[in-house]
Amino acid sequence: MSLVCFGEALIDFLSDGKEPESFTKYAGGAPANVAVAVARQGVAASFCGMVGDDMFGQFIKRELQHHQVNCDYLVSTDKAKTALAFVSLDNSGERSFSFYRPPAADLLFRADDFDSKMFDIHSVLHVCSNSLTESNIYKTTLSALTQAHAKGMTTSFDMNLRENLWASLTHCSKRVWHVISNADIVKLSLEELEFLNTQSHPSLPQSHTIDAIMAANVKLLIITDGGNPVRFYGRSFEGSVNVPDVAAVDTTAAGDAFVGGLLATLIRQQENQAIDSLLGDPDIVNSAVEYASRCGAYAVTRYGAFDSLPGHKDVT
Repeated sequence: MSLVCFGEALIDFLSDGKEPESFTKYAGGAPANVAVAVARQGVAASFCGMVGDDMFGQFIKRELQHHQVNCDYLVSTDKAKTALAFVSLDNSGERSFSFYRPPAADLLFRADDFDSKMFDIHSVLHVCSNSLTESNIYKTTLSALTQAHAKGMTTSFDMNLRENLWASLTHCSKRVWHVISNADIVKLSLEELEFLNTQSHPSLPQSHTIDAIMAANVKLLIITDGGNPVRFYGRSFEGSVNVPDVAAVDTTAAGDAFVGGLLATLIRQQENQAIDSLLGDPDIVNSAVEYASRCGAYAVTRYGAFDSLPGHKDVT
């Protein structure tokens, strides 16, 4: 049983916060982070996407492989460069981003670039909204979800909204809802829930948007809120889990560590029970969300993306 993540892999240039300012490069990108997070948990993980045939794309591949992520589905191109993100941190570790994308190699991946065997040999597909920002990559992401469902895979979606990656937010809500309707597991931050609610149901409370997500055939919805309790909603239950109190220095990969911990937990248990069945068990979901929260808390106490992600022993 294993995971494959589809989407962007890029370079995070992390600020040292000094004057004059300097930046250190780290491999990143939300789907790539999740693949590493799952691999660090000792669960088989692959990454699927496109990078430039350049020094940054080669660096990302080396870093993924160093963290035991399978790169058989990582494609390189000379048609565009690898995406870059410059990241500054405030005193509480919160981030501000400046992206050099588009143009970028990850946006050029097309449905024909998928290896059809990928959907036969993996049990979970994970995607994020950064592969919805342009029409063609949005269609590619939907193709991946469609093929995954046809092969009986579990699908996971972390909205992970970066508004400055969208040339216009005109299509954002519609595309996100389309992916939600093709996802078994959906993870949102509270800010992303507020965005969806404002865009789709502006005169109604957030509970209406939560109900709409669950009505879209989602089996598990998770809503994170920084250091506040994580809320979760199943088909016939809901609950919340407290987040460990830690001193954050860099929140760059917190959500990805959370998702990686959650998916790794479910995949480990999938050996004995189908994920659909696991998602219907409130005790199992509560335990998985609690574990994922510890993974997210661990990540914010360290700098960078890949290197901040915990192994199983780090949070048990």
